[in-house]
Amino acid sequence: MHYNDFGTWARRRFPFRIQKISVDAGFSCPNRDGRIALGGCTFCDNRSFNPSYLSAETDDSHGALTPQRITSQLEAGKKFFARKYPDMKYLAYFQAFTNTYAPLDRLKPMYEQALSARDVVGIVIGTRPDCVSKELLLYLEQLSRHATVIVEYGIESANDATLLRINRGHDFACSQRAVEETAALGIITGGHVIVGLPGESAEESLRQASLISSLPLNILKIHQLQIIKGTALAEEYLNSPFHLYSVDEYIHLISNYIQLLRKDIVLDRFTSQSPSHMLIAPKWGMKNHEFADKLNNYLRQNNIFQGARHPDGAFTPQPAQGEK
Repeated sequence: MHYNDFGTWARRRFPFRIQKISVDAGFSCPNRDGRIALGGCTFCDNRSFNPSYLSAETDDSHGALTPQRITSQLEAGKKFFARKYPDMKYLAYFQAFTNTYAPLDRLKPMYEQALSARDVVGIVIGTRPDCVSKELLLYLEQLSRHATVIVEYGIESANDATLLRINRGHDFACSQRAVEETAALGIITGGHVIVGLPGESAEESLRQASLISSLPLNILKIHQLQIIKGTALAEEYLNSPFHLYSVDEYIHLISNYIQLLRKDIVLDRFTSQSPSHMLIAPKWGMKNHEFADKLNNYLRQNNIFQGARHPDGAFTPQPAQGEK
């Protein structure tokens, strides 16, 4: 590999195969319920990335699931993946909406129920940088001493004008603070950015790569922008279309982007694949693994490595556990 990929990182960390299982804990977001704003981020419809095995059912007035329902979601996910590798272990991925957006006494039972499930060895908590407290981070630091804990922040963009345009409800400085505070406690810290947001050129994305790389992130997800039916961004796009990357354009941009990143950042993924019936554009007609193959071929053919244009130097592939 020409970049520090998540699969190799996981094989080094765990002596068994790892699979993430999505959990919908029934939470909302502060820019959806009115605390910050209404309507949510303009690009967002969480149904576009909830897997088929996950069914979000609520059972109280706040919309949050009971811990027992989290167990049933995990069991459904395990059945879905068991046919691939029967000896697999799992990370419970609290993915939908903002999974720290509740008092700590409501969050603890959710996380701990997930960790108590058979063959679950860790949790991944997707959240916003404006929805974490020092109290929560200290609790997660304690939890991380006994299990793998990854906090994944939706950064989306390092451009404050863009964040305002997409109704994100926080600025980039907020993301910086949250990432720094989390990483300082030794918690595995992830980030998520979207490439191709309206108003951001390829040059702007590359400018932001260095800013993202300056954060003490352990793991980074990069996704192409997708226009999902029913979102505010879909209305904007249909009324006044803006440029969306083709596969080849996106590969060229990503190949430059990763050269500007620190070589030690683990790159989890480069694409998102929404259900075809929800997707307006871009319609690439390929699965995530097909895109990854095409990207890796491009990187090999052009001798491109993560970190090649970063002051610390380029990524040097190391053998994974058990390899020579």
